[in-house]
Amino acid sequence: MTLWKESLLYSLYVTVLAAYEQSAARRILYAFGGWCARQASGSRIVSVLSREGRGWEESRLCRILTAAATFPGDLLHRWYEAWQATFDDSLFARFVFELGEGTAILESWVIMLLWVIPFIYWNNAWSLLVFAFLLLLFHAGAMRKKTFRLDIPDIGVYPVAFCFLMVLSAPLSYAPELSWRFLGYHLAAAVCLLVTLSAVRNVSDLKRLCAGGTFCVAVSSCYGVLQRIQGVKVNIAYVDAKLNPDMPGRVQSYFDNPNTFGEFLVMLLPLTLALALCSERKSGKIAAAGAFFVGVAALLMTYSRAGWVGFALSVGLMVLCLRPALLPALIALCVAAIPFLPSAVWTRILTITNFNDTTTSSRFPLYEAALELIRRAPLDGAGLGSDVVRKYIKDFLLYHGSAPFVHAHNLYLQVCIETGVIGLAAFVASIFATVKRGLRTARNAPAGPARIITCAAASGLCGIALCGMADYPWHYPRIQVVFWFLFAMTLAGVKVCRTEAA
Repeated sequence: MTLWKESLLYSLYVTVLAAYEQSAARRILYAFGGWCARQASGSRIVSVLSREGRGWEESRLCRILTAAATFPGDLLHRWYEAWQATFDDSLFARFVFELGEGTAILESWVIMLLWVIPFIYWNNAWSLLVFAFLLLLFHAGAMRKKTFRLDIPDIGVYPVAFCFLMVLSAPLSYAPELSWRFLGYHLAAAVCLLVTLSAVRNVSDLKRLCAGGTFCVAVSSCYGVLQRIQGVKVNIAYVDAKLNPDMPGRVQSYFDNPNTFGEFLVMLLPLTLALALCSERKSGKIAAAGAFFVGVAALLMTYSRAGWVGFALSVGLMVLCLRPALLPALIALCVAAIPFLPSAVWTRILTITNFNDTTTSSRFPLYEAALELIRRAPLDGAGLGSDVVRKYIKDFLLYHGSAPFVHAHNLYLQVCIETGVIGLAAFVASIFATVKRGLRTARNAPAGPARIITCAAASGLCGIALCGMADYPWHYPRIQVVFWFLFAMTLAGVKVCRTEAA
């Protein structure tokens, strides 16, 4: 550190920073940023988006579901009270109770191990087994601690409705025998949401889970950068070689697809940045910041256009929510960085709106088939799972493209063709309501780590929601679990902020 402070580069940095602090450019940017913040705060759009929804917590359905979810914990707690002396004298029982009460800590370690497994060794059953185990462990903590219960009210009515529709879509499927496996994937994601939200009790739990995600970002990104150094073969299935002649192969780390790797980073990079901002130790800040910058570099190397746009949106939302006066400076910095982008990156950006790009034009037959399926089965869809959708489309000859139909390449279309317009409405309402709660809470909460993490989770959720307009992230069930983990982190951050403000 001493060598850095004595270096010429550090002296230049201090000089430039001091000049900027006294410059007219800084005053103009801050004044413009403050004006933007004031306009946004007083606008009708923001007032609608920040309006508080009411009624779910007091509803009869919420009370019934809460009673059902908390019944096992209440029953176990009565057993503990009846045999308290025996349990307290048992070293093993006390050990299990401690593990259960620290479910969030154990989950952070679990995701470090689970989300760094290479794709060739991955088994989708692991997610369900691991989070089911965490659910059992959570109830071990609930056995001794009366306040340690599953949190149904904070989930909200729309995610509960969406989960119910997922369960209903399996037996009502066009081919039920193909849907049960996908129901297991959705159940794994639902248990992840329930356990994560319920296990988080304070800021320390939020930080630990952020640290788990940061570790996964660091490992996957370092492996992706190593792939670039070693060289990646160009796959014509992922890029139009005619429009991108100078583009190298797209890194995919230990995932099966570069877009999947990009979506993974879009979801977890905001949490990594949040950890860098709110970590108390300097070593933690440096490690998290290093993971963030390596992750951004790896995201560029994926050449995932949707990933770039989603990440830009998430960072912009974080700045707008936490420090709106810095938004013009961020935009100016991004514009100034354009001349320094590699030519392959700039060429790739220009193809976003180019319909002659085969990776874009090949999706139109997919969209047409999906829309035709929706027209035929608007209320219930084909049934749960991409296998059922493919069978339905094949049986009714709805697809006329050259490449095989795998999925709709759009998260919202895929949800709609599987569960119908009612399922799509519940899903979109879930995302909208949760992002709104997260950003509103972060905007109004007092400064602190909980505010930063809540804002990061909500911004990342908004970023991946935008990515879903160009791809179907849930095609890989591990990414689906990460999606709902981020969803749970947003809700858990809201809960912690509310607790701190009380």
